[in-house]
Amino acid sequence: MNKIVVLTGAGISAESGLKTFRDSGGLWEGHDVTQVATPQAWARDRELVLEFYNQRRKQALEVQPNAGHLALAELQEHFEVMVITQNIDALHEKAGSENVLHLHGEIQKVRSTLDENLVYELDGWELRDGDKCEKGSQLRPHIVWFGETVPMMEPAIQEAQSADIFIVAGTSLVVYPAASLIDFLRPETPKYIVDPSIPDIATRNNFYLYEETATSGLPKVKEHLIANHV
Repeated sequence: MNKIVVLTGAGISAESGLKTFRDSGGLWEGHDVTQVATPQAWARDRELVLEFYNQRRKQALEVQPNAGHLALAELQEHFEVMVITQNIDALHEKAGSENVLHLHGEIQKVRSTLDENLVYELDGWELRDGDKCEKGSQLRPHIVWFGETVPMMEPAIQEAQSADIFIVAGTSLVVYPAASLIDFLRPETPKYIVDPSIPDIATRNNFYLYEETATSGLPKVKEHLIANHV
């Protein structure tokens, strides 16, 4: 059974109604991303950061997977599929994808500020100042903030190296280190990209191009792969 590795970004979540920083010019209700999504922001204004993620978490719980998410889940009937996502929502899991690696963390999880190995599933959408881990330290969103290392990058590289087919959807390959995954593919691995704006890097690297949204393009890629690789 061929292995498909998929890299997804904010575009696929946006089609389910989730706001993205890029869509809003890097602002959230007038706040620059550096004011709500960095370690410095957490140290400076914890309440603001908590409220930002509470609202994102509340919204993420309300939205549903779209046709793009569902197409990727349906590929599991014919292929081994690993989804590597830059998104922090659980829409891939909701759609039925069984193997999902979150590069930038998960909105529905929180972790200790004292021990990063203490990670908890949050019940509901609200994390408050004063909510503590079992060791007595404040809980924070289980998110990789701007300026922090990406601990799941090494497993993601290993997945890319083992891919028989590689798909990019909803991301323009400009966010690093995630975009560097294409550098670890085997030369013979077929590569597909689904995005309304095809980046030059995809053209230079001989991707099959689907210049459209994930909801319209991924079902087409799914049918193409089933017809040609099963």
